[in-house]
Amino acid sequence: MYNSKAASEKANVRVGLIGTGYAAKFRAEALLHDERSHLVAVVGHTSEKTEAFAKEYQIEILSSWQELVEREDIDLVAISTINRDHGAIARAALTNDKHVIVEYPLSLDVIEAEELIGLAKAKQKLLHVEHLELLGGLHQALKQNLAKIGEVFYVRYSTINPQNPAPRKWTYNHEFFGFPLIGALSRLHRLTDLFGKVFTVNCHQRYWEIEPEYYQTCFCTSELCFNSGLLAQVVYGKGESIWQSERKFEVHGEKGGLIFDGDTGIFIQPGETTSIEVGPRRGLFAKDTTMVLDHIFDGTPLYVTPEESLYTLKVADAAQRAAQTGLTMFMKDTLDKS
Repeated sequence: MYNSKAASEKANVRVGLIGTGYAAKFRAEALLHDERSHLVAVVGHTSEKTEAFAKEYQIEILSSWQELVEREDIDLVAISTINRDHGAIARAALTNDKHVIVEYPLSLDVIEAEELIGLAKAKQKLLHVEHLELLGGLHQALKQNLAKIGEVFYVRYSTINPQNPAPRKWTYNHEFFGFPLIGALSRLHRLTDLFGKVFTVNCHQRYWEIEPEYYQTCFCTSELCFNSGLLAQVVYGKGESIWQSERKFEVHGEKGGLIFDGDTGIFIQPGETTSIEVGPRRGLFAKDTTMVLDHIFDGTPLYVTPEESLYTLKVADAAQRAAQTGLTMFMKDTLDKS
Protein backbone atom coordinates (compact mmCIF):
# COMPACT_ATOMS: atom_id res chain seq x y z
CA MET A 1 0.00 0.00 0.00
CA TYR A 2 1.15 3.57 -0.61
CA ASN A 3 2.32 5.84 2.18
CA SER A 4 -0.85 7.39 3.61
CA LYS A 5 1.10 9.13 6.37
CA ALA A 6 3.08 11.12 3.81
CA ALA A 7 -0.16 12.06 2.04
CA SER A 8 -1.76 13.24 5.27
CA GLU A 9 1.08 15.68 5.85
CA LYS A 10 -0.05 17.69 2.82
CA ALA A 11 -2.72 20.36 3.27
CA ASN A 12 -4.80 18.80 0.50
CA VAL A 13 -4.70 16.59 -2.55
CA ARG A 14 -4.27 18.46 -5.83
CA VAL A 15 -6.42 16.94 -8.55
CA GLY A 16 -6.35 16.98 -12.33
CA LEU A 17 -9.55 15.95 -14.11
CA ILE A 18 -9.78 14.36 -17.56
CA GLY A 19 -13.25 14.72 -19.06
CA THR A 20 -16.07 17.27 -19.01
CA GLY A 21 -19.17 15.08 -19.28
CA TYR A 22 -21.78 13.86 -16.83
CA ALA A 23 -19.42 11.88 -14.57
CA ALA A 24 -16.74 14.59 -14.65
CA LYS A 25 -19.19 17.26 -13.45
CA PHE A 26 -20.30 15.22 -10.46
CA ARG A 27 -16.68 14.36 -9.67
CA ALA A 28 -15.65 18.03 -9.88
CA GLU A 29 -18.48 19.12 -7.56
CA ALA A 30 -17.61 16.41 -5.05
CA LEU A 31 -13.94 17.43 -5.05
CA LEU A 32 -14.77 21.12 -4.68
CA HIS A 33 -17.03 20.45 -1.70
CA ASP A 34 -14.30 18.61 0.23
CA GLU A 35 -11.68 20.84 1.82
CA ARG A 36 -9.08 18.06 1.59
CA SER A 37 -8.97 18.31 -2.21
CA HIS A 38 -8.06 21.13 -4.57
CA LEU A 39 -9.14 20.90 -8.22
CA VAL A 40 -6.27 22.29 -10.30
CA ALA A 41 -6.90 21.63 -13.99
CA VAL A 42 -9.07 19.93 -16.61
CA VAL A 43 -8.59 18.42 -20.06
CA GLY A 44 -11.60 18.08 -22.33
CA HIS A 45 -12.47 16.84 -25.81
CA THR A 46 -14.05 19.98 -27.28
CA SER A 47 -12.75 23.50 -26.57
CA GLU A 48 -16.20 25.06 -26.10
CA LYS A 49 -17.34 22.54 -23.49
CA THR A 50 -13.96 22.57 -21.76
CA GLU A 51 -13.95 26.37 -21.51
CA ALA A 52 -17.45 26.37 -20.00
CA PHE A 53 -16.45 23.62 -17.58
CA ALA A 54 -13.26 25.40 -16.49
CA LYS A 55 -15.11 28.68 -16.02
CA GLU A 56 -17.83 27.03 -13.90
CA TYR A 57 -15.33 25.36 -11.58
CA GLN A 58 -12.62 28.06 -11.76
CA ILE A 59 -9.83 25.76 -12.90
CA GLU A 60 -7.06 25.79 -15.47
CA ILE A 61 -7.43 24.25 -18.95
CA LEU A 62 -4.61 22.03 -20.22
CA SER A 63 -4.15 21.03 -23.84
CA SER A 64 -3.75 17.26 -23.38
CA TRP A 65 -3.97 14.50 -20.80
CA GLN A 66 -0.27 13.84 -21.44
CA GLU A 67 0.47 17.35 -20.15
CA LEU A 68 -1.83 16.90 -17.17
CA VAL A 69 -0.26 13.67 -15.88
CA GLU A 70 3.20 15.25 -16.00
CA ARG A 71 2.28 18.30 -13.92
CA GLU A 72 4.19 18.44 -10.65
CA ASP A 73 1.38 20.35 -8.94
CA ILE A 74 -1.07 17.44 -9.40
CA ASP A 75 -1.17 14.52 -6.96
CA LEU A 76 -4.25 12.67 -8.18
CA VAL A 77 -5.64 12.15 -11.69
CA ALA A 78 -9.39 11.55 -12.06
CA ILE A 79 -10.22 9.84 -15.37
CA SER A 80 -13.78 10.48 -16.62
CA THR A 81 -13.34 10.15 -20.37
CA ILE A 82 -14.02 7.57 -23.11
CA ASN A 83 -13.46 3.94 -22.11
CA ARG A 84 -10.84 3.35 -24.81
CA ASP A 85 -8.39 5.78 -23.18
CA HIS A 86 -8.72 4.67 -19.55
CA GLY A 87 -5.80 2.24 -19.61
CA ALA A 88 -3.33 4.52 -21.40
CA ILE A 89 -4.07 7.49 -19.14
CA ALA A 90 -3.94 5.40 -15.95
CA ARG A 91 -0.58 3.96 -16.99
CA ALA A 92 0.87 7.39 -17.73
CA ALA A 93 -0.49 8.83 -14.47
CA LEU A 94 0.91 6.00 -12.34
CA THR A 95 4.24 6.16 -14.17
CA ASN A 96 4.37 9.84 -13.21
CA ASP A 97 3.70 8.94 -9.55
CA LYS A 98 0.09 10.11 -9.39
CA HIS A 99 -2.81 8.54 -7.54
CA VAL A 100 -5.60 7.50 -9.93
CA ILE A 101 -9.40 7.43 -9.83
CA VAL A 102 -10.89 5.92 -12.98
CA GLU A 103 -14.49 5.24 -13.93
CA TYR A 104 -15.02 1.57 -14.83
CA PRO A 105 -13.68 -0.21 -16.80
CA LEU A 106 -10.03 0.16 -15.77
CA SER A 107 -9.14 -0.85 -19.32
CA LEU A 108 -10.83 -2.48 -22.29
CA ASP A 109 -8.00 -5.02 -22.22
CA VAL A 110 -7.67 -7.56 -19.39
CA ILE A 111 -3.88 -7.91 -19.66
CA GLU A 112 -3.40 -4.14 -19.51
CA ALA A 113 -5.70 -3.93 -16.47
CA GLU A 114 -3.60 -6.55 -14.66
CA GLU A 115 -0.42 -4.65 -15.51
CA LEU A 116 -1.89 -1.41 -14.16
CA ILE A 117 -2.73 -3.01 -10.81
CA GLY A 118 0.85 -4.28 -10.60
CA LEU A 119 2.21 -0.84 -11.53
CA ALA A 120 0.12 0.89 -8.85
CA LYS A 121 1.49 -1.51 -6.23
CA ALA A 122 5.06 -1.03 -7.43
CA LYS A 123 4.64 2.76 -7.31
CA GLN A 124 2.76 2.60 -3.98
CA LYS A 125 -0.03 4.74 -5.44
CA LEU A 126 -3.79 4.55 -5.12
CA LEU A 127 -5.61 2.99 -8.07
CA HIS A 128 -9.35 3.22 -7.49
CA VAL A 129 -11.79 1.87 -10.08
CA GLU A 130 -15.14 3.55 -9.36
CA HIS A 131 -18.14 1.23 -9.10
CA LEU A 132 -20.97 3.50 -7.97
CA GLU A 133 -23.53 0.75 -8.51
CA LEU A 134 -22.29 -0.89 -5.29
CA LEU A 135 -23.08 2.27 -3.30
CA GLY A 136 -26.58 2.85 -4.72
CA GLY A 137 -29.91 2.16 -3.07
CA LEU A 138 -30.77 -0.85 -5.25
CA HIS A 139 -27.58 -2.73 -4.46
CA GLN A 140 -27.73 -1.91 -0.77
CA ALA A 141 -31.37 -3.07 -0.60
CA LEU A 142 -30.40 -6.31 -2.36
CA LYS A 143 -27.61 -6.98 0.13
CA GLN A 144 -29.82 -6.24 3.14
CA ASN A 145 -32.61 -8.57 2.00
CA LEU A 146 -30.72 -11.39 0.27
CA ALA A 147 -30.59 -13.70 3.30
CA LYS A 148 -34.41 -13.74 3.47
CA ILE A 149 -34.80 -15.82 0.31
CA GLY A 150 -32.38 -18.60 1.25
CA GLU A 151 -30.31 -20.27 -1.44
CA VAL A 152 -30.52 -18.26 -4.65
CA PHE A 153 -31.64 -20.26 -7.69
CA TYR A 154 -31.94 -17.77 -10.57
CA VAL A 155 -31.16 -14.09 -11.23
CA ARG A 156 -32.18 -11.88 -14.12
CA TYR A 157 -30.80 -8.36 -14.56
CA SER A 158 -32.11 -6.32 -17.48
CA THR A 159 -31.31 -2.72 -18.45
CA ILE A 160 -32.84 -1.67 -21.76
CA ASN A 161 -32.79 1.96 -22.91
CA PRO A 162 -34.64 2.82 -26.14
CA GLN A 163 -33.28 5.95 -27.84
CA ASN A 164 -34.75 7.13 -31.13
CA PRO A 165 -32.87 8.59 -32.81
CA ALA A 166 -29.76 7.09 -31.24
CA PRO A 167 -27.28 9.79 -30.25
CA ARG A 168 -24.03 9.99 -32.19
CA LYS A 169 -22.04 9.77 -28.97
CA TRP A 170 -18.98 7.85 -27.85
CA THR A 171 -21.23 5.42 -25.98
CA TYR A 172 -22.50 4.26 -29.39
CA ASN A 173 -19.00 3.90 -30.86
CA HIS A 174 -17.38 0.45 -31.08
CA GLU A 175 -13.83 1.63 -30.40
CA PHE A 176 -14.59 4.27 -27.77
CA PHE A 177 -17.12 2.29 -25.66
CA GLY A 178 -15.87 -1.27 -26.16
CA PHE A 179 -17.77 -4.55 -26.02
CA PRO A 180 -21.16 -3.84 -24.34
CA LEU A 181 -20.58 -5.79 -21.12
CA ILE A 182 -17.04 -4.40 -20.77
CA GLY A 183 -18.16 -0.82 -21.39
CA ALA A 184 -21.13 -1.35 -19.06
CA LEU A 185 -19.16 -3.45 -16.59
CA SER A 186 -21.47 -2.61 -13.68
CA ARG A 187 -24.10 -4.97 -15.12
CA LEU A 188 -21.83 -7.92 -14.32
CA HIS A 189 -20.14 -6.41 -11.27
CA ARG A 190 -23.38 -6.31 -9.30
CA LEU A 191 -23.58 -10.08 -9.74
CA THR A 192 -19.97 -10.95 -8.91
CA ASP A 193 -20.15 -8.73 -5.82
CA LEU A 194 -23.31 -10.48 -4.59
CA PHE A 195 -22.75 -14.06 -5.74
CA GLY A 196 -19.00 -14.64 -6.05
CA LYS A 197 -17.10 -16.63 -8.65
CA VAL A 198 -18.39 -17.60 -12.10
CA PHE A 199 -18.05 -21.10 -13.56
CA THR A 200 -19.17 -20.67 -17.19
CA VAL A 201 -20.17 -17.80 -19.50
CA ASN A 202 -22.34 -17.75 -22.63
CA CYS A 203 -23.15 -14.64 -24.61
CA HIS A 204 -24.91 -13.45 -27.77
CA GLN A 205 -25.02 -9.94 -29.10
CA ARG A 206 -26.22 -7.99 -32.10
CA TYR A 207 -25.65 -4.50 -33.50
CA TRP A 208 -27.75 -2.58 -35.96
CA GLU A 209 -25.66 0.01 -37.76
CA ILE A 210 -25.55 2.08 -40.94
CA GLU A 211 -21.87 3.10 -40.69
CA PRO A 212 -18.74 1.27 -39.49
CA GLU A 213 -17.75 3.24 -36.37
CA TYR A 214 -21.11 4.09 -34.79
CA TYR A 215 -24.11 1.85 -34.22
CA GLN A 216 -27.77 2.75 -33.83
CA THR A 217 -28.78 -0.25 -31.72
CA CYS A 218 -26.95 -2.67 -29.48
CA PHE A 219 -28.46 -5.73 -27.80
CA CYS A 220 -26.49 -8.18 -25.69
CA THR A 221 -27.61 -11.13 -23.58
CA SER A 222 -25.30 -13.22 -21.40
CA GLU A 223 -25.88 -16.34 -19.32
CA LEU A 224 -23.65 -16.98 -16.32
CA CYS A 225 -23.40 -20.14 -14.23
CA PHE A 226 -21.79 -19.43 -10.86
CA ASN A 227 -19.67 -21.88 -8.86
CA SER A 228 -22.59 -22.10 -6.42
CA GLY A 229 -24.86 -23.43 -9.18
CA LEU A 230 -26.76 -20.14 -9.46
CA LEU A 231 -27.93 -19.32 -12.99
CA ALA A 232 -27.96 -15.65 -14.03
CA GLN A 233 -29.09 -13.85 -17.14
CA VAL A 234 -27.90 -10.34 -17.98
CA VAL A 235 -29.67 -8.36 -20.70
CA TYR A 236 -28.26 -5.05 -21.96
CA GLY A 237 -29.75 -3.06 -24.81
CA LYS A 238 -29.90 0.50 -26.11
CA GLY A 239 -30.83 2.42 -29.21
CA GLU A 240 -33.35 2.78 -32.01
CA SER A 241 -34.59 -0.77 -32.67
CA ILE A 242 -35.71 -1.37 -29.07
CA TRP A 243 -39.08 0.05 -28.04
CA GLN A 244 -39.70 -0.73 -24.37
CA SER A 245 -37.44 0.50 -21.57
CA GLU A 246 -36.66 -1.78 -18.66
CA ARG A 247 -34.55 -1.58 -15.51
CA LYS A 248 -35.26 -4.73 -13.58
CA PHE A 249 -33.36 -6.99 -11.17
CA GLU A 250 -34.99 -10.28 -10.14
CA VAL A 251 -33.53 -12.69 -7.56
CA HIS A 252 -35.37 -16.00 -7.08
CA GLY A 253 -34.53 -18.22 -4.10
CA GLU A 254 -35.81 -21.26 -2.24
CA LYS A 255 -37.76 -19.19 0.32
CA GLY A 256 -38.89 -16.23 -1.79
CA GLY A 257 -38.02 -13.65 -4.41
CA LEU A 258 -36.67 -10.09 -4.55
CA ILE A 259 -37.96 -8.05 -7.48
CA PHE A 260 -36.64 -4.56 -8.16
CA ASP A 261 -38.39 -2.72 -10.99
CA GLY A 262 -37.03 0.77 -11.56
CA ASP A 263 -36.83 2.39 -8.12
CA THR A 264 -39.33 0.11 -6.39
CA GLY A 265 -38.68 -3.22 -4.72
CA ILE A 266 -40.81 -6.10 -3.37
CA PHE A 267 -40.11 -9.23 -1.35
CA ILE A 268 -42.33 -12.14 -2.42
CA GLN A 269 -42.92 -15.18 -0.21
CA PRO A 270 -45.76 -17.73 -0.14
CA GLY A 271 -49.02 -15.83 0.36
CA GLU A 272 -47.37 -12.49 1.02
CA THR A 273 -45.75 -9.62 -0.85
CA THR A 274 -43.90 -6.88 1.06
CA SER A 275 -42.52 -3.63 -0.33
CA ILE A 276 -38.79 -2.90 0.08
CA GLU A 277 -37.46 0.59 0.52
CA VAL A 278 -34.87 1.48 -2.12
CA GLY A 279 -32.54 4.36 -1.31
CA PRO A 280 -31.85 7.17 -3.79
CA ARG A 281 -29.22 7.16 -6.53
CA ARG A 282 -28.29 10.77 -5.77
CA GLY A 283 -25.02 11.74 -4.11
CA LEU A 284 -23.02 8.66 -5.10
CA PHE A 285 -20.08 10.53 -6.66
CA ALA A 286 -19.79 12.57 -3.46
CA LYS A 287 -19.86 9.37 -1.39
CA ASP A 288 -17.23 7.72 -3.59
CA THR A 289 -15.00 10.82 -3.50
CA THR A 290 -15.25 11.12 0.29
CA MET A 291 -14.24 7.47 0.64
CA VAL A 292 -11.25 7.98 -1.68
CA LEU A 293 -10.05 10.98 0.32
CA ASP A 294 -10.63 9.14 3.60
CA HIS A 295 -8.49 6.34 2.19
CA ILE A 296 -5.68 8.68 1.10
CA PHE A 297 -5.55 10.60 4.37
CA ASP A 298 -6.56 7.99 6.96
CA GLY A 299 -5.96 4.65 5.26
CA THR A 300 -9.59 3.56 5.70
CA PRO A 301 -10.54 0.69 3.36
CA LEU A 302 -12.43 1.41 0.16
CA TYR A 303 -15.69 -0.32 -0.80
CA VAL A 304 -14.15 -2.04 -3.84
CA THR A 305 -10.66 -3.17 -4.82
CA PRO A 306 -9.06 -3.01 -8.29
CA GLU A 307 -8.68 -6.79 -8.12
CA GLU A 308 -12.46 -7.23 -7.70
CA SER A 309 -13.07 -4.99 -10.70
CA LEU A 310 -10.43 -6.93 -12.65
CA TYR A 311 -12.18 -10.24 -11.92
CA THR A 312 -15.44 -8.87 -13.33
CA LEU A 313 -13.52 -7.56 -16.34
CA LYS A 314 -12.30 -11.12 -16.93
CA VAL A 315 -15.90 -12.35 -16.84
CA ALA A 316 -16.86 -9.63 -19.35
CA ASP A 317 -13.91 -10.57 -21.55
CA ALA A 318 -15.09 -14.20 -21.46
CA ALA A 319 -18.55 -12.98 -22.52
CA GLN A 320 -16.98 -11.14 -25.47
CA ARG A 321 -15.13 -14.28 -26.58
CA ALA A 322 -18.30 -16.35 -26.15
CA ALA A 323 -20.20 -13.89 -28.37
CA GLN A 324 -17.46 -14.00 -31.00
CA THR A 325 -17.12 -17.79 -31.09
CA GLY A 326 -20.56 -19.04 -30.07
CA LEU A 327 -18.84 -21.26 -27.50
CA THR A 328 -19.25 -21.63 -23.75
CA MET A 329 -16.32 -20.09 -21.88
CA PHE A 330 -15.00 -21.72 -18.71
CA MET A 331 -13.70 -19.14 -16.25
CA LYS A 332 -11.16 -21.63 -14.88
CA ASP A 333 -9.48 -21.72 -18.31
CA THR A 334 -9.58 -17.92 -18.50
CA LEU A 335 -7.97 -17.49 -15.07
CA ASP A 336 -5.35 -20.17 -15.70
CA LYS A 337 -4.14 -18.24 -18.76
CA SER A 338 -3.82 -14.92 -16.91
